[in-house]
Amino acid sequence: MSAFDHLRGTYFEECAELLDATYAHLAAIEDGRGDNETVHAIFRAIHSIKGGGGAFGFGRMVSFAHALESVLDSLRDGRLQLSAEIASLLLRSTDILGDLVAAARTGTAPAEDFETVALAALCQASGDETNRAEAVAPDRPPADMRTLRLRIAPQRSMFRYANEPLLLLRELRRLGLLVLTADLSGLPDLEAMDPEDAYLAWDATLTTTADRGAIEEIFDFVSDCCDVRVAADISGEVAAPVVAPVVDAGAGPVAESWGDRAQKPAPSPAATANSPSIRVDVEKVDRLVNLVGEMVINQAMLVQRGAQLPPEMCAGLLSGLETMSQHLRELQEAVMAVRAQPVKSVFSRMPRLVRELSAQLGKEVRLVLTGEGTEIDKTVIEQLADPLTHMLRNALDHGIELPHERLAAGKPRQGTITLGAAHRSGRIVIDMTDDGRGIARDRVLAKARAQGLVSPDAALSDDEIDNLIFAPGFSTAEAVSDISGRGVGMDVVKRNIQDLSGRVSVSSAPGRGARFTLSLPLTLAILDGMVVAVGPECYIIPVTTVVESLRPKPPQIHAVAGHGYVLAIRGEYIPLVYLHLLFGVPAAVSDPCSGIIVIVEGEGGRPIGLVVDDLLTQQQVVVKSLETNFGAVDGIGGATILGDGKVALIIDVGRLRATSSPGAPERQRLPAAAHAPAMH
Repeated sequence: MSAFDHLRGTYFEECAELLDATYAHLAAIEDGRGDNETVHAIFRAIHSIKGGGGAFGFGRMVSFAHALESVLDSLRDGRLQLSAEIASLLLRSTDILGDLVAAARTGTAPAEDFETVALAALCQASGDETNRAEAVAPDRPPADMRTLRLRIAPQRSMFRYANEPLLLLRELRRLGLLVLTADLSGLPDLEAMDPEDAYLAWDATLTTTADRGAIEEIFDFVSDCCDVRVAADISGEVAAPVVAPVVDAGAGPVAESWGDRAQKPAPSPAATANSPSIRVDVEKVDRLVNLVGEMVINQAMLVQRGAQLPPEMCAGLLSGLETMSQHLRELQEAVMAVRAQPVKSVFSRMPRLVRELSAQLGKEVRLVLTGEGTEIDKTVIEQLADPLTHMLRNALDHGIELPHERLAAGKPRQGTITLGAAHRSGRIVIDMTDDGRGIARDRVLAKARAQGLVSPDAALSDDEIDNLIFAPGFSTAEAVSDISGRGVGMDVVKRNIQDLSGRVSVSSAPGRGARFTLSLPLTLAILDGMVVAVGPECYIIPVTTVVESLRPKPPQIHAVAGHGYVLAIRGEYIPLVYLHLLFGVPAAVSDPCSGIIVIVEGEGGRPIGLVVDDLLTQQQVVVKSLETNFGAVDGIGGATILGDGKVALIIDVGRLRATSSPGAPERQRLPAAAHAPAMH
């Protein structure tokens, strides 16, 4: 990758961060929590996007950002009052700016009139009639529109006459679209620099309807200390790509050092307290994680070998291994923290989706976000966007009622969807609730029977009916639309979450709404696992899924015709999964009363009992992808290397229910004769 490509990639990463911050500030304004500093923060974000866009020659993006910036500037100096209409315009315009940034990143071109309406509204709001004329007819500029090249070169003594170049550039910007390229060739070495001397010059391109006289008038009173040359009209020329650093009027480091100090608010304590940060390529972090993973494997090997040494002879060595284990765990946690990102980067995309779909459906919906600062591993967070999008579309289309329906039901016109994230028991839990109509269980059950998903005489509980919405191809929509009806939405949610070793569950109260809960691991790289023996093999059960382990008494084991076996404990019947039958392991314990039952939290939070031979130990394990190195295996979420060098498979608890269901191959279910003496 060339240096230019690297800078370009960094710019787009910064754009994503700036747009996320802008959405957060706009949400604060929408909720009535905004103030002057909020507007200033939005202005700075848009200004940074605009300045970088000019550097890379993204003229269309720069033009739109300039119009949006003008509205924000009018809000800052009090010429424009913030209202619901202006807040809505800022939201729509930020959406469009994000689309223009995405188009520039991919090298695609939106339709010619894509931003025309919003651009005209921005220019009208800010009173910028010059840009408004461009917005109304971007493909047919006014007859007197021209593009001029200027050379602005302050003399070295300009500051001594109390003149400020930035003020001149701001006045020039009021005449139209201005793009500046700073000429740094006059800068001396730092030792020779005089703070009272002016060293910078600028080459400018100005698109305007103003005549040459209006331009020269700006520089009349500094003609003796600033050289200004206005070239001929270059409107017909093709603009060359800009590769030099560009500083727009009032932007970037120049703006920070020269201008707006009198009217710029003091930074907030939170802003000044931010610790310095650096940008690191993800590949470097991944390499670091892999190295820590290899160290974890080697540490496990050393600990296992050390356990075979006589303690009285190797006390120092064993103590050192224990200390190394503690330090390695701290190192692993620190490295994983580097990979962690707040879910805000995903949550910030959802308000736009809600706004667009609610307008399309004719509904009034408010999205409430909580826990945006909750951190999760980058590899997990990158795959959250699709499931959350499907869940929101489902809630908007099927859950939230139309305004007149809500009023008739005694609810507010505006529906509410709450999307939140939190850390819980070593996992991240994402909840999405709505106050809509809830799941229509009669319709769901009737549709499932019509599609053959449920037998006509099956008696299902409310939870089982609710979970039918995750069945492949299932949909209750009467007609297929671009929003729903093809039966792929919630099925995709479940599949994607299971691919992340997570679980999804749903609960509903008719007439009051529904709640979807996603439970995900904090990281997919390293986990705490319980090592269990199954015959000659070892398997890893994630500790976060383990509820308890026990050796049952024979009266606690019961056979269920066509459904295998269950464990009766504390008034509850827990289905059993015999791992040796599931994975075809010979010479394993077949009687659970002679082995161990590990009760884990399965799909939908329902418990499952795993029948194993014995519990060996608990340790950190490095997760290796089985699909990358071998292939997908039902019920297995990955593999790891144990201290003795053996490969152990990691159980995917979330998929065991489906794998061990009555529809699974017969060899995966224990025949009644396998341990008949223990059955009662």
